[in-house]
Amino acid sequence: MLTCVVTNGTSPIQYIWKRHTIQEGTFLVTEGSKSVIVLTAANRSNTGYYTCTVKNAVNEETSGRLYLDVIYGPDEPVISIKPYAISENGFTANEQEEVILNCTAPSNPPSHYVWLYNNTEVYTGQMYVISKISRGQTGTYTCMAKNTHLGKHSTFTISLTVFYLPDGSPSCTALAYNQYKEVALWCSWVGGFPFAQLQWLKTSIEDNVIMSYSNATKIIRGGDIQNGSIFTCSISHPALKQNMQCSTIVSVPRGDPKCSAEATKGDGFVVLTCELLGGLPRIMLDWNNNTIGEAKESSNIYVLKSNTSYSGKLFTCTARHPMNKETKECSVRLEAPVLITFESETSVREANNIPLMCYLKSSNLTSEVIWYNNMNMAISSDSPKYSMIKENGWYNLTINDAIYKEDSGQYRCSAFNAVGNSSVSINVMVKQYPTPPNVTISRLIYSRQRTEVDLEWMTKGSGDLTSFMVQRKASIRSSNGPKRAGQSWDTVAKDIKPDIRGYKLGGLESSVVYAFRILALNHRTTGFPSEVKTPADPPFNAYPAVIGAAVTGMIVAAIACILVLQYIAKNRVNHPSEYRALFNTKNRGEAGENIRNPEDAETAADVEAGSNQAADSDPASEPGSSKTAEAAVPSSSTNQDVPLSQLSIADLPADAPVNVTITLTATP
Repeated sequence: MLTCVVTNGTSPIQYIWKRHTIQEGTFLVTEGSKSVIVLTAANRSNTGYYTCTVKNAVNEETSGRLYLDVIYGPDEPVISIKPYAISENGFTANEQEEVILNCTAPSNPPSHYVWLYNNTEVYTGQMYVISKISRGQTGTYTCMAKNTHLGKHSTFTISLTVFYLPDGSPSCTALAYNQYKEVALWCSWVGGFPFAQLQWLKTSIEDNVIMSYSNATKIIRGGDIQNGSIFTCSISHPALKQNMQCSTIVSVPRGDPKCSAEATKGDGFVVLTCELLGGLPRIMLDWNNNTIGEAKESSNIYVLKSNTSYSGKLFTCTARHPMNKETKECSVRLEAPVLITFESETSVREANNIPLMCYLKSSNLTSEVIWYNNMNMAISSDSPKYSMIKENGWYNLTINDAIYKEDSGQYRCSAFNAVGNSSVSINVMVKQYPTPPNVTISRLIYSRQRTEVDLEWMTKGSGDLTSFMVQRKASIRSSNGPKRAGQSWDTVAKDIKPDIRGYKLGGLESSVVYAFRILALNHRTTGFPSEVKTPADPPFNAYPAVIGAAVTGMIVAAIACILVLQYIAKNRVNHPSEYRALFNTKNRGEAGENIRNPEDAETAADVEAGSNQAADSDPASEPGSSKTAEAAVPSSSTNQDVPLSQLSIADLPADAPVNVTITLTATP
């Protein structure tokens, strides 16, 4: 109820009611003599600003605006979707597209919007944007509009289906059909939603076009197809902007099938392989007209258990194709190995290498070749005694450094494969070199310390030789050291050049008596050993010992004389007579000495007498002797050595050093 009051005015007064809205403009509500109006069952259309205008014959006045707010809603929401695509079950969208859902529900105050996906809240707001929709987001979407003032809400639900393409890409091919008489064109693209629609396009051969979902097949007689013909399949799907196409080329493979056989490791099985690649439809291959195994496309592998009964047996592979009127074939025959050798016997001198050869004929099965030695033992490639080389079917064995008797005998070359074996033998004879000449020991003498022996020998008779060998052992006559009876011969020198006839051996024990012998060798052939000899002692020679003893004695005597002379010279007061006897050898007048007291005179006489006696008894004066002795003392005035014969006793200081020179000459 709206009331308009006029305080002053002359009747009659007219009342004019108007409603104003911002968007819609001004509307006349009523005009008349009523100052009060009643809006029965007010609704949203009554919302707006109201004014009352009064007028009489002389004046007109308008009241201020009064806003009437009508609370309502929310109405049932309306959902719009972009991109807009509908189907029998609702809206659709393609996978990876951006989908925009917009909800509108009139309400005052404005509605609050909530989005539900499969009854689970996923978003709040009027517009719900899914940037890249996926197949997992197919389902129902509900918009809920709420009027928080009235506490009311309304909802609206739509169904959204997401279309998506099958995984991968469509494939087109051609298959053999009706026992290799017809060609089945087959186009397939399975999966996706909805299923893709496929159809083979019209050709000049067949005009009927059949539409199908996910797979499409078209049958054509093989004889009606030209080699290299192209057939196209058209594919449509709601998620595709335009139809797709895939094509296939029908052709016959070139050439003929190829057959091969191979044994597995250990020769437990034989693998038969038949191949003919290329073409479409694929060639169909079978063994022995399908009597063994199953028919397979392009490549047919059949495995046989190894058996010698298959040796020489023929296996045939047949190739079939709808566009070929006649079949093609290839065959393989299983063959046991075949070995050949060009010599059944061979001989060689000892110490040489022996080459043995065998040849393996080519076969469709790989064979293993093994050499067996004269002891019927398999020869390994890492044996130092043998060398093996394989080249162009030849299997060569070399016996290194052949040994007489030990390497002689029958050697066997054997080959094995899955269906058989083969073997060839070669007899080997290792011969010795002729016996070398005999050897005799001509000289065998110990050294003086008995730690070495000098050995000389000579040969007797004719014959080739390549070296000498010296052996020794302790003689049974040895009395010292451990018991050595029955001891074997030890080789102490070998590979002595054939032109040498002497050798010095060391490392002997002086307490042991040794026996020696020498042998001549012609390569590996050893001659008869020489006679066994024990070394003789060296001849006696006393001359060096005598000379050595004489020289040693003279040196000791000279040293003793020097020491005695030095002692008497330094102690002449205590030993005056000895001093005069040794050092005053001339008369007093020549010495120029003044005798002042009897003691000095006696001393001088004694010195002179001693000197004369020494001169008379000096061995140097005897025939055959050249021994001389001379003593000298240093002069105090000149610092030079002066012979004692030229000095008097008075001229010698008490502590003067004495230099003595002794010359010894020995006559043997």
